[in-house]
Amino acid sequence: MAEVRGCWQRARAALAEPDPGAKCEQVAALFELVQSGRWQPADPGPCGVLACGRPGRPQLVNPGRLPRRGLGSLQGRQALVHAVAHIEFNAINLALDAALRFSGMPDAYYADWLRVAADEARHFCMLQARLESLGLTYGDLPAHNGLWDMAEQTAHDVMIRMALVPRVLEARGLDVTPGMIERLAQAGDHQTVALLEVILEEEEAHVAIGSRWFKCLCEQRGLEPEATFRELLEKYYGGQLRGPLNLPARQRAGFSALELERLTALTESA
Repeated sequence: MAEVRGCWQRARAALAEPDPGAKCEQVAALFELVQSGRWQPADPGPCGVLACGRPGRPQLVNPGRLPRRGLGSLQGRQALVHAVAHIEFNAINLALDAALRFSGMPDAYYADWLRVAADEARHFCMLQARLESLGLTYGDLPAHNGLWDMAEQTAHDVMIRMALVPRVLEARGLDVTPGMIERLAQAGDHQTVALLEVILEEEEAHVAIGSRWFKCLCEQRGLEPEATFRELLEKYYGGQLRGPLNLPARQRAGFSALELERLTALTESA
């Protein structure tokens, strides 16, 4: 038990770490313990206060204040890579928070979210290296905090977290990344295309993890998943979502045909 508690202390330290490079190293080392069988994640127990570390930069602004640039310019490609790197950095914290915050879940739940944290850390390192090759580093441009805002709104209920972070915010990446890839390919930026193709494939698996645990929690509570998801969308998003949707990727990630039909209708009414 002491060894398990020590590993969870390492997870807390990784979440609290403000330096992106150090955070990624800590997450990778933590998941290596899981992969090697030296630590079987068990219930972390009451979370208490969880400190979420982030660097002093980037400056966080309202999404509407972020400039829009075409990908035909270097500045446009820098801005896109920086924005995706910021999403991946937040996703590291989100995955660690999901593992640490909610007690009473099966061991497989904690292993899943530590695996996601490790994937997100690897994605961030890939993008940071690409950003540096483009002449910037993470923090050089402003960013927004939408992902973490929803984490705070869903901190009270693991079922709501699984519904709204993986299945709404992270699933949005499945929708928009193919368009980014197409426009970057047209601009000749095949290095960034290759990174985004890896990220898109792995993010689909992350959304699927969220779908699986959302449905499992609904079953435990005697709730119908499709109706519950619709009710949560109404409550937190006013029943409106942005389109278009990547329907094949969402289907592979655990969305039912009825959910996809309803989501499509919501985007058309937005």
